Amino acid sequence: MENFSGKTVVITGASAGIGEACAKAFAGAGAKLALVARGREKLTGVADQLRKTTEVREFVMDVGNLDDCDRLLEETHKNFGNLNILINNAGMHERGDLETIDARAVAQMVDINMRAPLYLSAASLPYLRQSESSAIVYVGSLAGLAPLPGAATYSATKAGMRAFGFAMADEMRGSNVQIGIVSPGPVDTGFIMENIDNVEDIVFSQPMSTAEQVADAVLLVAGGHQTEVAMPSLSGKLAAVSYNFPSIRRLLRPVLYAIGRKNKRKYKKCETDKT
Repeated sequence: MENFSGKTVVITGASAGIGEACAKAFAGAGAKLALVARGREKLTGVADQLRKTTEVREFVMDVGNLDDCDRLLEETHKNFGNLNILINNAGMHERGDLETIDARAVAQMVDINMRAPLYLSAASLPYLRQSESSAIVYVGSLAGLAPLPGAATYSATKAGMRAFGFAMADEMRGSNVQIGIVSPGPVDTGFIMENIDNVEDIVFSQPMSTAEQVADAVLLVAGGHQTEVAMPSLSGKLAAVSYNFPSIRRLLRPVLYAIGRKNKRKYKKCETDKT
């Protein structure tokens, strides 16, 4: 495991799912944590658990609020004395065809999924530059590699964040700041499973990763070993092909939907059996 001893890591969306898994992984690797989420109760639960292992500071805030973002960075640096790694993980997905979604929800997705990580990236650079070795990692999605019907805005925001990350990686090449992105397919978290009926069937045509597997990839990128991890690997290659060759995407879509419907029924049965 990568050693992040003495480093301070900011993680947005840290109260559950991938963010919580990242918090636990970085804590296990010796990092100090600034954990961010909108819900106090769940965030405090994660923070209290990890305080047995490392130093933790909670920030109950909305990443869409730029003043809150400034306060997060300033107070993290002040309290810990450094700020080494930023994990842009917070996300929102209002599912369904665009004409069924309230326009304000579209704007909110843009604010949380793209505007916030771009702002935090720019605002964090003066702090990250003070470290010998630092990193910004974006938690994206395979939907950002190949746009999904029923997820137009989500796909667009993840694609925009990915493009920003790659451009930033080129700008920062040779500096002390590593830039990278992790682009998972479906992940077995509440983000999908608690709203499974509204998730497009095609999403389940790809193998499901665990939050812990995604967190491992985040640590790999934060350690400077890769610029992008698309997971599962085969799904990442399929997404790239379908993006570059739309006719192939349209040809494969009925088959993928059929596979996804079958897998979705299995996942729903597993969730029912748990309860």
